[in-house]
Amino acid sequence: MELTTQHWEYRYGHPVSTGIFKFQADDFQVTEDLGYQPSGEGEHQFIFVEKENTNTAYLAEQIARHTGLPLRQVTYAGRKDKYAVTRQWFGLHAPGQDDFDFSGFNLEGVRVLRHTRHHKKLKTGQLKGNAFQIQLRQVINPEAVEEKLQQISTQGVPNYYGEQRFGVMRMNDQGEVMRGGNLVLAERMIAGETIRHRNKRSMALSALRSWLFNEVISHRIATNTFDTVLPGDAVMLQGSNSFFVNDGTDSELQARYEEADLSPTAPLWGDGELPSQSQARTMESNLASTYSHVSDFLQTTGFEQERRPIKIWPQQLEWVTKGDTLTLSFSLPSGCFATSVLRECIETVNPINSV
Repeated sequence: MELTTQHWEYRYGHPVSTGIFKFQADDFQVTEDLGYQPSGEGEHQFIFVEKENTNTAYLAEQIARHTGLPLRQVTYAGRKDKYAVTRQWFGLHAPGQDDFDFSGFNLEGVRVLRHTRHHKKLKTGQLKGNAFQIQLRQVINPEAVEEKLQQISTQGVPNYYGEQRFGVMRMNDQGEVMRGGNLVLAERMIAGETIRHRNKRSMALSALRSWLFNEVISHRIATNTFDTVLPGDAVMLQGSNSFFVNDGTDSELQARYEEADLSPTAPLWGDGELPSQSQARTMESNLASTYSHVSDFLQTTGFEQERRPIKIWPQQLEWVTKGDTLTLSFSLPSGCFATSVLRECIETVNPINSV
């Protein structure tokens, strides 16, 4: 059974507008927000780096080579898009060493913007969120995009994992769209193949888990339960990773959802019992049974049951249109995808990733 991504439902209907996304790298800019300022002292050196058309993991390898540190001592809070201009922190664990000199660090498209210190390690996922600035070109029907953005500003968007999680769709020499690589690898693993490359295996498993999460969101939109706090929903406060179960005793939960104070969650599948109860648990269990080849496999991979909000509300959402060019900016919490915001308001063509 092929794992596809094109069938997932839209919260505001399929977009009627089209435009070009990432015509050039600086059409997509991302700036990381750790949520705190490095202390300026400690055994961990932090560098704030701007990169263009460069992979985060590859850059970490080059930093390790330049400093002479083992790769495990060069850390980052999250991977950033390659085909973009992104600004993010790297942590260098070098106790007892002077500040590294990056004046001779010559890597095309890379600049070290700031060098400081901190008393704690920079860990994966240790960031508040990201700020995005996006330019869309040759936009057809920009008025329709702006109408969708108005809705998004107050009602939020589905917290789908973006297409880049599953592997970029590419066109072959015959003009046929080829399926994303991470899901193809995941299918091969389900079929019994061993993927020995650690990074590829990790990406495939993450894609598989994300795919099942997106299926739950799509199902809730299709069944008109996306904007409703269901009996038994595991509910998460905005800005928190903890959740509680809707046991029916709090009559204010639906109003708080509509006010963007909290959101129902969906499972990131793994071993263990679903924390949801009642109607929500029945729905989630039924979907897991429908895709038992996915859920059963995920239970054997070492993942534990986790939760993720089904909706996000972009912050500081602003946009301006000049002719057929639309520029927008907004911020999202850590782990959320700007492309999931775009998906709701415009159908994009990405010339960088389509050739």
